[in-house]
Amino acid sequence: MKVAASWSGGKDSCFACYKAIQEGFDVSRLLTMMSEPSKSSFHMISSELLDAQSQATEVAIVKCETTPDTYEQDFKKALLQMKTVGIEGLVTGDVYDVALHEEGWLDRICKEVGLKPVKPLWHRDTQHILNEFINEGFKAIVIRTKTEVLGLEWLGRQVNKKLFNDLLKLGTVDPCGERGEFHTFVIDGPLFKKRIKILEGNKTTLNGYGRLEIKRFEIEPKGR
Repeated sequence: MKVAASWSGGKDSCFACYKAIQEGFDVSRLLTMMSEPSKSSFHMISSELLDAQSQATEVAIVKCETTPDTYEQDFKKALLQMKTVGIEGLVTGDVYDVALHEEGWLDRICKEVGLKPVKPLWHRDTQHILNEFINEGFKAIVIRTKTEVLGLEWLGRQVNKKLFNDLLKLGTVDPCGERGEFHTFVIDGPLFKKRIKILEGNKTTLNGYGRLEIKRFEIEPKGR
C-alpha cells in the first residue's frame, strides 16, 4: 500500500515511518504541517532542516501551512491532495490520542477523507519505544524543552542510552516526551541514505520553552 507519513522531524514520526516500511508499506511522501512558511507546527523546525531530512532519506516532503484555528480543515485538505497522487494511508507516530483533540481524532479524520490510519507505535510502552529507537541506530538531538521540567542544559543532547537513563532517573518525564516535555530532531539512522551534521546552534527561550535554533548544518555521506 502506498502511504504518506505524518512527519514532525522528530524521533516518533521518523521511527513510525521506519516501522511502517518494515511492515511492507510504501512510504512515498512525508507530510509536515507548518505554522508559517519558515517553521513547522509544534516542533518549530525550520523548513530548511525539514528539506534536509527529505534529501537525506530520499523521500519527498510536502509542507502545508496552517493555523491553530484552521488546523483540521488544512490537514484534511492536505490528505485529500495526497489521495490524488495515489496515497491510500497515513502513517503517524502517535502513541496516544493527539493533544488538544478529542479521543479518536486521527481515526475520524482518516475515515472522513478515506485513508487507512497506520500507527506502528500506538499504545506501546514509551520506554520500549525510545530504547528500540536507540538500539536500531537512529541518531537525534533534543531541540525543544518545557523549561519547567527540563532546563536548557538538555538542549543539544543526543538521544542515546545516557539520555534514556537520565530521563528515567528524573521519574517525572515521559521517555518519549508524550506530555510535551521535549522534542527532537533526527539526523541519522537506518531510514537515512545520508546524515545531517549540525555545525552551529543557539539556545533561546520563549513562552516557557527552550529551543535549540540550528544555525548551520550540512548533509554528508555516511562513513565519513
